[in-house]
Amino acid sequence: MAEQKEQRNKKKSSNNKGREKESEWQERVVQIRRVTKVVKGGKKLSFRAIVIIGNERGQVGVGVGKASDVIGAVKKGVADGKKHLIEVPLTKSNSIPHPINGAGGGAKVMMRPAAPGTGVIAGGAVRTVLELAGVRNILAKQLGSGNPLNNARAAVNALSTLRTLSEVAQERGIPVENLYG
Repeated sequence: MAEQKEQRNKKKSSNNKGREKESEWQERVVQIRRVTKVVKGGKKLSFRAIVIIGNERGQVGVGVGKASDVIGAVKKGVADGKKHLIEVPLTKSNSIPHPINGAGGGAKVMMRPAAPGTGVIAGGAVRTVLELAGVRNILAKQLGSGNPLNNARAAVNALSTLRTLSEVAQERGIPVENLYG
């Protein structure tokens, strides 16, 4: 009897560990759309979910899922987002190292680093991407399209092209001090 209780306790603790790993990732649904496909018998209804996933420590991804129910679409979107994760270099003040522009579809996004205490000044899907990436001080502007998927992808495109001073110095084969002068 005591052995069975120990085994149950072990199972519970292992389940809690799994939940802790999952809770490391935050997911936010940006948009859920009802979409239809015309087939021989009429129209087939399904749902498209745009999900942004991030750990607020420099990793973020955008995923899209389609399914006949909303829950299935969100699950597929989370799985797709985990496949498309990127690393974001952050400064000590939780900002980006330099100004950057990104594009995705018809959307363009402009991002500028900001002083500590500024907060995330951005709108829509770009704001969600930046918050889940762990950026705390930034100025961003959406240009062009208002489509949430294209704006999220443009933000991810911009964040993926960021480079730190040490990365640039290493690529050029010179010490970091020479970049300043």
